[in-house]
Amino acid sequence: MNKPLLATLKGVAQPVPPLWLMRQAGRYLPEYRALRAEKGGFLALATDPDAAAEVTLQPIRRFGFDGAILFSDILMVPWALGQDLSFGAGEGPRLEPPLVDHALAALERVPERLEPVYATVRRVAGLLPSTTTFLGFAGSPWTVATYMVAGRGSKDQGETRRFAYNDPVAFQAIVDAIVAMTIDYLVAQADAGVEAVQLFDSWAGSLSPAQFERWVIAPNAAIVAALKARRPGLVVIGFPKGAGGKLPAYARETGVDALGLDETVDPVWAHANLPPDMPVQGNLDPLALIAGGEELDAGIDRILAALGERPHVFNLGHGIDQHTPIAHVERLIARVRG
Repeated sequence: MNKPLLATLKGVAQPVPPLWLMRQAGRYLPEYRALRAEKGGFLALATDPDAAAEVTLQPIRRFGFDGAILFSDILMVPWALGQDLSFGAGEGPRLEPPLVDHALAALERVPERLEPVYATVRRVAGLLPSTTTFLGFAGSPWTVATYMVAGRGSKDQGETRRFAYNDPVAFQAIVDAIVAMTIDYLVAQADAGVEAVQLFDSWAGSLSPAQFERWVIAPNAAIVAALKARRPGLVVIGFPKGAGGKLPAYARETGVDALGLDETVDPVWAHANLPPDMPVQGNLDPLALIAGGEELDAGIDRILAALGERPHVFNLGHGIDQHTPIAHVERLIARVRG
């Protein structure tokens, strides 16, 4: 079966790099906005398998991307670990109770909360074009823990960083719980039909080198090792946003099959410093996609030139912004595919 994205992630470079975009199923699409308004909120949408499957498929129908990524959220794992999850209008997700003030042991795990996700995967897997790779995902333990401890997102993750320094034993227990749940979650996604998974570490860049080793590399390595043992054919993409100069260590030590680069990484540097045969993914600035025009074209061309000698999946350096014009996405696809 011809699946250019899956082949690239397994180390086989393609004549034209395969393409998908982080957050490609989302608010920049009018069809998504209409369905979300109908469902009345994010969590209601994400836990309705028919609706979530429809959202996952929308960008495939519109753009013909080489990969479809499951429509869900990284905070499904803490929800399954027993925190209450809500999405307030204009204020982002909230988890209750925040673990900075409450013990992990007080939470009662509710793994059945993840069942709608698996049902979504089964629906999408039966409807995708035969050439499209199906991507699942989870949040990496450090990033998920920042939300669990603080109960919300923050600009510098200061509350969680202090917690990790002040009580590393308690924080390790939180990370270990996330690791265990994430392994089961991704195995179940694979069993339901995904062919590759991405580990999103959106806040990896906020840590010192020693903390990065402990809270990013070590738990991600544990997840990858368990996935390889339990589902040997599953491909794993690591995306430690903001890691910068720590990327080579992450690539060597976590065991991921492919590495996502954020928009701050020089692709020339990445090609020179990462393992020579490792597939890489990225890394156009999402704001360049909003800007469009010659700056968009130049950004695309720089990345293609820098990474053309290795297996490369074209993507953004982070999620597509809700204000991105559809025409600019179409221009991106046309230029990458020539």
